Amino acid sequence: MSTYLRYVALGDSQTEGVGDGDDTTGLRGCADRLAERLAELNPEARYANLAVRGRLAGQVRAQQLGPALALRPDLATVVAGVNDLMRPSFDADEVAGHLEAMFAALTEAGAKVATVTFPDVGRMIPVARPLAGRVTALNARIRAAADRHDVAVADMALAPALTDRRLWSADRLHASPLGHARIADAVAHALELPGSDTTWTRPLPAPRETPNQHSALTELRWLMAYLGPWLGRRLRGRSSGDGRTARRPDLLPVGAAEA
Repeated sequence: MSTYLRYVALGDSQTEGVGDGDDTTGLRGCADRLAERLAELNPEARYANLAVRGRLAGQVRAQQLGPALALRPDLATVVAGVNDLMRPSFDADEVAGHLEAMFAALTEAGAKVATVTFPDVGRMIPVARPLAGRVTALNARIRAAADRHDVAVADMALAPALTDRRLWSADRLHASPLGHARIADAVAHALELPGSDTTWTRPLPAPRETPNQHSALTELRWLMAYLGPWLGRRLRGRSSGDGRTARRPDLLPVGAAEA
C-alpha cells in the first residue's frame, strides 16, 4: 500500500463539496473526507482542493491541471463530466478526451490518479431519464481511459444503492453528507486504502416513505426550485461557479483551516 502525502483534488461541485455543509459554515465533501482518511493513515498528509462548481471537463483541464501539476501530488482525484452531460452539445468522446488528458499528465508526473463513474441520474430525476444513454457512453469511455493509464476507478455506476435519494441533497444533483461519505468510501476502496471495503455498495435500510413523497406535486416543486433556476442560468450564459475560485488552492495539513 502506498502512503500518500500530497493529495490534490480536481473537479466540479461534487469535489468542491456542494451538498455537504454550505458556503456560510463551510463545505466538507467527498474529497475532504478522503483526505481525512489519508491523514488517519499518515498525519503528515497534505491536501489541496482545486475544484470549482459549474465547471465543464474542458474547463477543469484548462484551469486546474496546471496548478495541480505545480503542486507535485502523489495522489490526485479527477471527477468531471456531469455538467457536460446536461448540455445539448454533449460529446462523450470530447469529454472523455479531456479526462484522459488529465489522467495522462498526472500519472506521467508520478501521481496515482483516481476517478469515478456516474450513477444513472434518471433514477433521481425522472425528467433526466433521456440522459441515460449519455451516462452509459461516458462511463464506458472513463473506464477505458482509466485502464490505459492505470487509474483507480470507483465504479459507482455498478452500485444501484447509490441512486437512493437519501444519498442526494434536495436538488438531486449534489450528494448529501451521507452521499459524500459514500463517494469517499468508494474512492478509498478503489485505492485499496487500509480499512476500506465494499460497504459503500450496500443499500441503506428500507425507508419509511411519507405520503406523496414522489407525487406530481413534489416533482413540480422540484422543477420550480431547482431546474428552473438552472435553466435560467444557461439561457443567460451564467454558471453557478462564476466569480468563484478554488477554496483550498494550496497543499495544507488536512485539518488546517482554509483561507
